Amino acid sequence: MNKKIVSILFAFVLCFCMVLPAFAVTDSTEINGFADEYSRVIDYAGVIPQQEEDKLVEQFDEIANRQKVDIVICFANSLDGKRTSDYAEALYEKHNYGYGENKDGIMLLVSFENRDWYIATRGYAIQAFTDAGIQYIGNQIKGDLGEGNYYAAAEYFGRLCDEFITDAKNGNVYDEPMGAVDDEDDGSVLPPPIWILISIAVGVVIAFIIVGSMKRKLHTVNMQAAANNYLKNGSLNITESNDIFLYSNVTKTAKPQDNDSNSGSGSSTHESSSGNTYGGGGGKF
Repeated sequence: MNKKIVSILFAFVLCFCMVLPAFAVTDSTEINGFADEYSRVIDYAGVIPQQEEDKLVEQFDEIANRQKVDIVICFANSLDGKRTSDYAEALYEKHNYGYGENKDGIMLLVSFENRDWYIATRGYAIQAFTDAGIQYIGNQIKGDLGEGNYYAAAEYFGRLCDEFITDAKNGNVYDEPMGAVDDEDDGSVLPPPIWILISIAVGVVIAFIIVGSMKRKLHTVNMQAAANNYLKNGSLNITESNDIFLYSNVTKTAKPQDNDSNSGSGSSTHESSSGNTYGGGGGKF
């Protein structure tokens, strides 16, 4: 009888010990919010020295844990025949990146195969990083990427992510019209409409001043009210008159069109091959 009781107690303790680690892992994930299975800096291309990579990992870890949004960067020589978006999203899911249930996070993929950069967003990051915001970030870092300053580009990417997330939480999401960002040139932004109006107004004022000054100097000739004053008496003899149609003025009104899908505002989304929702955008460097 005693042996039977001891066996039952031993089996109970053994089962408890086997279940305890599972509870410990679950509790740790729930408290931390991140899986923390892989580094947030992935250098498949070997372009970041170890010392600089350690600094980036420390920077990205601090921002991610403070903001509760994952921040990841990957340098790759080849995309294995995939599109940049597919590669980035597959890697994001394979490494179990993202914070919380919605897997909030942002990943920058730098591919040297065709010199592409691509930013993938998921969860809250889709809201914080709009299409225009993604292009803005790309324009800020592609200069360093093109010149081989990969650490500088990655470090600046981290700082920009920190700023964008903070602004989004304060209700200031970057959402400029897409037409204001020139992704193919130097990243310059066109002047706001208010400055264009001010420039036109200043030009009109200056023109009036110049014309007024010139007019005041003309004292020898006065404009006549009637055309007869310019004719010599008896010099005009009209023998025939006709009405000739010279031109017409036609006003057309354009038909209103639905351009909501091309407005460039907000974040466009799509489903990954696994069925998860992502935002994102990219370009060349």
